[in-house]
Amino acid sequence: MNSFDNTINRRNTGSVKWDFMEQKLGLEGSDLLPMWVSDYDFQAPQQVLDRLAQDIAHGIFGYSERQDDYYQAVIDWFKNQHNTDIEKEWITTIHGVLPGIAMALQMLTQVNDQIVIQSPGYGSFRKIIELNDRRVLNNPLIESDGHYQLDFAHLEDCFASGAKALIFCNPHNPTGRAWNEQEIMQVAELCKKHDVWLISDEIWSDLTLTPNVFHSTLSLPSSLTNKLIVATAASKTFGLSSLRISNFIIPNSELKEQFVRRLDAHGMDCFNSLSMSAATTAYHECETWLMDLKHYLQDNIETLNGFIKTELPHIRFTKPEATYLAWLDCRAMKLSDAELERKLIATGIVPSMGCAFGEEGSGFIRLNLGCPAEVLADALVRLKVALAVEK
Repeated sequence: MNSFDNTINRRNTGSVKWDFMEQKLGLEGSDLLPMWVSDYDFQAPQQVLDRLAQDIAHGIFGYSERQDDYYQAVIDWFKNQHNTDIEKEWITTIHGVLPGIAMALQMLTQVNDQIVIQSPGYGSFRKIIELNDRRVLNNPLIESDGHYQLDFAHLEDCFASGAKALIFCNPHNPTGRAWNEQEIMQVAELCKKHDVWLISDEIWSDLTLTPNVFHSTLSLPSSLTNKLIVATAASKTFGLSSLRISNFIIPNSELKEQFVRRLDAHGMDCFNSLSMSAATTAYHECETWLMDLKHYLQDNIETLNGFIKTELPHIRFTKPEATYLAWLDCRAMKLSDAELERKLIATGIVPSMGCAFGEEGSGFIRLNLGCPAEVLADALVRLKVALAVEK
């Protein structure tokens, strides 16, 4: 039995995914199966659990400083996993990707500046833009037969209209696209041409699925990285979200120092030593665990794909190139988002509704496949009832 097959009860643990459906979504019921929040229902790697147990047994939790071992772990990971060279001086840490992006927006742009996002896209990007009194400028992706592409002509129009920054999701949530080298290059070239800041959220990078290849913006020529900020984290990769540590990697030394000063000015130039210990161990020792995990996730994706083809042929599913997220096109059912959600909730399955990712997501749902096969099997039974064509 694969360790990923273990079904672990996460109820009453403070889990957003399992315990806060009522508070976040207005839902309640012990039979609800949450497939919305994008975190795993798998235990973290055993090496990480052992390291944390060792640190806790030491019993002292005083102030700590960032250690070279962590920086080297990140550098080695980028080289070994993504064939990308980065330098220690480029790296700083913060307690989450979104706080870092918010900090970058405050540092690089002014109130009422336009910030480009690409939809359907991660809803929190829009949220932090608006809460920081900036304006969202939408660059919708082009969808054709379930495959998404960047609309470069429209993106250039956005930049030409005066947009100051692009928040670029690479790989893309929720569509699962792993942007190719040419696409990455073209985005960066347009940013340079129009003097636009490129903020690249690469938190899903390690979950690029075979045979696809992840291309980091950090692999671009140095002539294209002067206005680049890249965010990564071990959290999505190894299931460490609540440990709150992410990397902000900034090749431009002046920009990096400006970012660190901004963190310090907000009292945020600090970190959790347990988080850093866990992430260091994961980067150093858990490559095999990740390989096994990705095989398991791909099996789940294939299971869903086969099920959709045989049981729900009116639902369109394009297998993701990256992430463990399934983006299901339910538009053929000709239901409103509210009607679609009601049918799903009635069977006890809780997805992320596509409309939460922008109007381009209307008629879609996003399912988290980072779960044991047994849980997925239960979800498919419910999905068949919810999405069946009424006769």
